[in-house]
Amino acid sequence: MIDVRKFSSLGAADHGWLDAHHHFSFSSYHDPSRMNWGALRVWNDDRIAPNSGFPPHPHANMEIITYVREGAITHQDSLGNHGRTEAGDVQVMSAGSGIRHAEYNLEPGPTTLFQIWIEPDQAGGAPSWGARPFPKGDRAGRFVTLASGMEGDDEALPIRTNGRVVAATLKAGETVDYLLAAGRYGYLVPATGRVEVNGVALMARDGAAIRDEPRLVVTALEDSELVLVDAA
Repeated sequence: MIDVRKFSSLGAADHGWLDAHHHFSFSSYHDPSRMNWGALRVWNDDRIAPNSGFPPHPHANMEIITYVREGAITHQDSLGNHGRTEAGDVQVMSAGSGIRHAEYNLEPGPTTLFQIWIEPDQAGGAPSWGARPFPKGDRAGRFVTLASGMEGDDEALPIRTNGRVVAATLKAGETVDYLLAAGRYGYLVPATGRVEVNGVALMARDGAAIRDEPRLVVTALEDSELVLVDAA
């Protein structure tokens, strides 16, 4: 089953400094049919204006993955962490028992990103933050694991959930496969480009909620950048 969620159907809120689109119910957008997909709770497609951002605010008991598509995001938190994550790179915050953080676009141009929230396997625990680069060249023609709590994904940023976030860049005509185990929930979004997933067409920023499809065959109809969550 592949349920296509067209970009035009997503929840949206334009705050001036923030143009946000919500794949799942979030803030003032509520759709009972889009509350979560397995442990995947939030997938926000955000455009943040220069010299603006999210002031300090709290989180608890959530794994928050930020995939920067354009520009850069500057992170600060109550643990004393401070970092700048550029386009193509990823940061992970395990909110654990509680953390306050701020995310600012201090760049001269807009920053666009996906913010992905996945529910942890257990509540509590010490909060943490980490970031690392994932060069797009390393993802050419194949999926690379960016963040994971699954056994064997030692090169990825750790998250405290039985899931992973993977990404790939494909040239037009290229194909990449992903095996989705029985009982798992997949959610795939092309950040750019146009693809087919098991013959189902997706435009840039559309979402595909995937279930009971043991093998995903993704074919790029034009040069594309993909992000996929595999959740329990």
